[in-house]
Amino acid sequence: MDELIGRYLDGLAPEHDDVQAEMAAHADREGFPHVGPAAGGTLRVLARLTDAERVFEFGSGFGYSATWWARGMNAGEVVLTEHDREELDMAYDWLSEADYAPAFDYQVGDALELVGEYEGPFDCVLVDHEKERYVDGFHEVADKVAVGGVVVADNVVQGPADFETLVEYAEGEGVPDDASAATRGIAAYLDAVRAAPDFETTVLPVGSGLTVSVRTGE
Repeated sequence: MDELIGRYLDGLAPEHDDVQAEMAAHADREGFPHVGPAAGGTLRVLARLTDAERVFEFGSGFGYSATWWARGMNAGEVVLTEHDREELDMAYDWLSEADYAPAFDYQVGDALELVGEYEGPFDCVLVDHEKERYVDGFHEVADKVAVGGVVVADNVVQGPADFETLVEYAEGEGVPDDASAATRGIAAYLDAVRAAPDFETTVLPVGSGLTVSVRTGE
């Protein structure tokens, strides 16, 4: 059933534009993880639903996820952060080819430090860097998210974390001390967003799994 659901969602995912198709082909050749069109289409819809004008990404790679935010925006800005300058240079080259409405702000370095250089509000945030640092990213950006804005975290169903352990965590079991850092990081992130009194959170099984947290109040 899980495989059928994945095939179903992938089959209904929006088509790549020309630049995204080049990016996806590169990712396939290099074995580089990216959100894919099913999750990307969700980012596009969230940008539209929030009427997004400002987006911040914790971990942008070569810019694939930024294209999906951009396709849902009529103007504004997407802030890309990436510690690997070569990947961010690739993002610049590809995004410069496309006719997207928002501007792009390319920042090389540690996203947890870079976010401190920006004032809010952000309408949409993507958390997609080291899993053990997800919770730190949320705490750094939460007060900068607009009411009605969203924080999205990738890889909460598939990826480096052990999903079987996460299922047991979701059912009320503790996360073992010998669980991987990625597994403990995802669990800590879920604990944080679910406990945040001014956010409501749900999990969407698209792509590698997205957690979507909506800011409901100050």
